Amino acid sequence: MVIILDFGSQYTQLIARRVREAKVYCEILPYNASVSAIKSRHPQALIISGSPASVSEEGHPACDPGIFSLDIPILGICYGMHLTAQILGGEVKSAGPCPAGRSRIYSSACPDVLSPG
Repeated sequence: MVIILDFGSQYTQLIARRVREAKVYCEILPYNASVSAIKSRHPQALIISGSPASVSEEGHPACDPGIFSLDIPILGICYGMHLTAQILGGEVKSAGPCPAGRSRIYSSACPDVLSPG
């Protein structure tokens, strides 16, 4: 049994699907689920999903830090990894502009073709 904490990632359902395709039962819970609610399900692992938020934003969503005392493997994906690092005392720094969104593409093979923008 795997619990996925949903922080609003567009991939949460896909993550659950992949876990289930591996013949592992999983449940998706909201990111603010209590440690007791998680513990009562007896998970063998926990996945902290991504989020459109950033841990550098004021008031960013966070889970109960007590999940790190459950003595089970925890996988953080994107925001989930940043949040894990921050909760456990690490420092999360920006790597520059976000790679998502529109980009201008230039091609030496077709120099007159550009992406919309």
